[in-house]
Amino acid sequence: MSDQNQVAPAPQDENQLIHERREKLKVLREQQAAGQGVAFPNDFQPAHKAEELFGAYNDKTTEELAALGATAKVAGRMMLKRVMGKASFCTLQDSSFGPSGGRIQLYVRGEDVGVDLYAAFKHWDLGDIVAAEGTLFKTKTGELSIHATRIRLLTKSLRPMPDKFHGMADQEVKYRQRYVDLMTDVETRKRFVARSKAVSALREFMVNHDFMEVETPMLHPIPGGANAKPFRTHHNALDQEMFLRIAPELYLKRLIVGGFDRVFEINRSYRNEGISVRHNPEFTMMEFYAAYWNYQDLMDYTEKLIRDAARKATGGLRLSYAGKPVDLEQPFERLTIVEAIQKYTDAGDNVFDATWLTNAVKKLGLTEAKNRLEGRSLASLQVLYFEETVEEKLWNPTFIMEHPTEISPLARANDDRPEVTERFELYITGREFGNGFSELNDAEDQAARFQAQVAAKDSGDDEAMHFDHDFVRALEYGMPPTGGCGIGIDRLMMLLTDSASIRDVILFPALRREV
Repeated sequence: MSDQNQVAPAPQDENQLIHERREKLKVLREQQAAGQGVAFPNDFQPAHKAEELFGAYNDKTTEELAALGATAKVAGRMMLKRVMGKASFCTLQDSSFGPSGGRIQLYVRGEDVGVDLYAAFKHWDLGDIVAAEGTLFKTKTGELSIHATRIRLLTKSLRPMPDKFHGMADQEVKYRQRYVDLMTDVETRKRFVARSKAVSALREFMVNHDFMEVETPMLHPIPGGANAKPFRTHHNALDQEMFLRIAPELYLKRLIVGGFDRVFEINRSYRNEGISVRHNPEFTMMEFYAAYWNYQDLMDYTEKLIRDAARKATGGLRLSYAGKPVDLEQPFERLTIVEAIQKYTDAGDNVFDATWLTNAVKKLGLTEAKNRLEGRSLASLQVLYFEETVEEKLWNPTFIMEHPTEISPLARANDDRPEVTERFELYITGREFGNGFSELNDAEDQAARFQAQVAAKDSGDDEAMHFDHDFVRALEYGMPPTGGCGIGIDRLMMLLTDSASIRDVILFPALRREV
């Protein structure tokens, strides 16, 4: 069923096509009422998938297949159909995945399936769910096919699929109607198969390293664990305001206090912030915590974790993103914020001059009013300058270390330089992929940090943290030295599938409601 030399048909009126299909379903319902079949039967179970059949029989010759007499029992969505009088071909697509795209061709004749059923088959539509049984053979062009002896219409499709020539041209429609996108675009299916493999690899890696998977609350009485705006809701029975979690961090660390030395969670977090190619208000994170680890241990482990997921999802460590190579095989570079600025800009020793940094940031268009530059510490100004001049240049994996204590309220301060923390962020392709640090386990210091966050919130910082009294109480019982890290799963999937937008790797991304 070659597509070569075919001319794109003129698009038909969708409403008319839907009307015609509803009329066909009406006939099926009338036949059911008369005791002649079922409009939506639910008594068929396929025994084979397309990829299974191709794997077992595609290398057989026509003669070998004829001698084997192998049979198949399949079901799937009808994607192509070519009616040729007394015999026809159609192609079913199932959920299997591989070289064939989960598709298998049927050869249908009236003398095999029955003249009346064959006549009905001629009027079945692309998109219908069809079942078939028959014998495997190869066509004159060598395509593995099923010579059908039985066919059934299992589900009548009422909406026409995008035709193979015009497809789904509107990207937003592809996101909004992901079910159609998955039906018609093999690259979309590949992307989400890769995502599933990568998440499974992450989970397997964690369990194999003695981490216990846990589930912590999605509804929080106090938002915490990150500097971000939360979604607010109200619990009627408790008559109190609640928040969708912005991070699971504080609950996971409570478990470390409780005696679980290694825990992790792969789940959703929510932030009531902007939507872009990098941000979705509902996103997937993996956070993990290990007692008696520090941020150096975390960087070693995270590097191995990323490599393992990439290898299992893509088959290798030398990737391509946006047309440029990304090398996960070489050791991930480790730079402090200051070292990164000096390596990637011409700031030189000016990186230690607060006045120079303030002016440099202003020249970048970040106004004093917008970024509250007045009174910022040197370390904080270095971060601002880094974010605007260096981040996008960190293409191959790089750990950036030593973030200011004032913007890291949950991280342990460096013993020798208390103005910075034992913290890192992982950057790949100019984007942040992970954030980790030696955890602050000093209850009194944590209380003071929370108090500073409250003061910042009172001064107008909507993203500053609340004071979590219960978490401080947990620390007062004593938390062992601990390292913790969070990895953005969606951004990792963008890298592993070479996707330009986070919406491409989320099955149902956030969109404005249809009107």
